[in-house]
Amino acid sequence: MQAIEKIVLHTNWVPLVWVALIAAIAVLKILDANRLKGYAFSLFNKTFIEDEIAENTTFLNVFQSLIFIFSIVVYALSFSYVLHEFTTYFSLSFYSFLQVFVLTMVYFLVKKTIESAVSSLFLIRKQVRFYIVSKYAYQYAIAFLLFVLFTIVKFSPLKPIVFAYTILFLFFAKFIFLVVNNKKLIFSKLFYFILYICALEIAPLFILFKLLL
Repeated sequence: MQAIEKIVLHTNWVPLVWVALIAAIAVLKILDANRLKGYAFSLFNKTFIEDEIAENTTFLNVFQSLIFIFSIVVYALSFSYVLHEFTTYFSLSFYSFLQVFVLTMVYFLVKKTIESAVSSLFLIRKQVRFYIVSKYAYQYAIAFLLFVLFTIVKFSPLKPIVFAYTILFLFFAKFIFLVVNNKKLIFSKLFYFILYICALEIAPLFILFKLLL
């Protein structure tokens, strides 16, 4: 009788990460419930973004750092789940998730560093302030939506393909909201905006997917 290798996929870590995300939301609510609500609905609340710019909050405060990490974990968890469902080589293990998390974290940190450096170097921080703040506000809003959807997918018969298409739709919606709410800046500097999209959005994403795949 030929022995058959048994592959056991341990996903006990997924509920633990989910609980950690719930705890992060609870802490964010304690720190600033109004700001948490504002970021969660920032796609439809331009006034909140303007208020954030007026307050001139920095990335280094506890609330901003925690919501940034929350979004990275949600994105990494979502990408890991999609890769597991639609590829044959990616296992939904904690080690694989950590790899995706680190790559995602590096991707966003490098982008944030380059954006800050470029805006300071060319003395355009004030001109692009609304664009940058709105972009990260939308990033956090999408993270909250993905967290809710991931919860639904994991605890309901909803098919993974719906989750994958929703991710694409949300990122497309983010791009549309950015263009609509920053149309004066974008269309006045269209050539530079196209260069920005290619250099800081498309190219890094391509490199990230190549590393994951």
